[in-house]
Amino acid sequence: MDRESTVTDIPINLPNSLTVLRILLVPVFVGLLLYGHFDLALITLLIAALTDVLDGMVARLTDQRTRLGEYLDPLADKLLLMSAIITLSVLGFIPIWAVILVVSRDAILLAGTLVANLTETEIDISPTSLGKGTTFAQICYVIAIMLHVTGQVPVSLVEPFLWVVVVLTIASGVHYLWRGIQYLNGSNKNSDSEGTSP
Repeated sequence: MDRESTVTDIPINLPNSLTVLRILLVPVFVGLLLYGHFDLALITLLIAALTDVLDGMVARLTDQRTRLGEYLDPLADKLLLMSAIITLSVLGFIPIWAVILVVSRDAILLAGTLVANLTETEIDISPTSLGKGTTFAQICYVIAIMLHVTGQVPVSLVEPFLWVVVVLTIASGVHYLWRGIQYLNGSNKNSDSEGTSP
């Protein structure tokens, strides 16, 4: 058995373990925020962000990419970001309209994916460069807020991150919707051509 098939058949490897660790850090981070331990919450967030960098790096360098990892990694990112953004909004550090925008985008994309699965329509759910950029901007924004909360940076340095997140969130949401519509149109055309007699 070659190395690639061996690695692929092992769902729990080092990259996936790092991803699971990131998921387990989510309730720790939220709990520290709610109890006002902002310094420890920042450290926890930075550790979680580090696991995000490391799991992808290790997976690429050691060719330990698995199907489980393809689902777990974005799930871990979403859990961490959504938990952080919603909790910081509850504490008054993020405007509620920004939370509504971010959550609505993800909810629409999730609904589209569910509809595609229910209708057995094949769509590409892989993240785009714009989508990855949006996730990176959101992480930077949350880290910037935590640095402000712990007194490391002034609020004037945090606000630009908010507008970058807003622009990228809208742009990536529109792009994902456009890509989904393109796939649906392509699927419908293929179905019509298959159903037409020669």
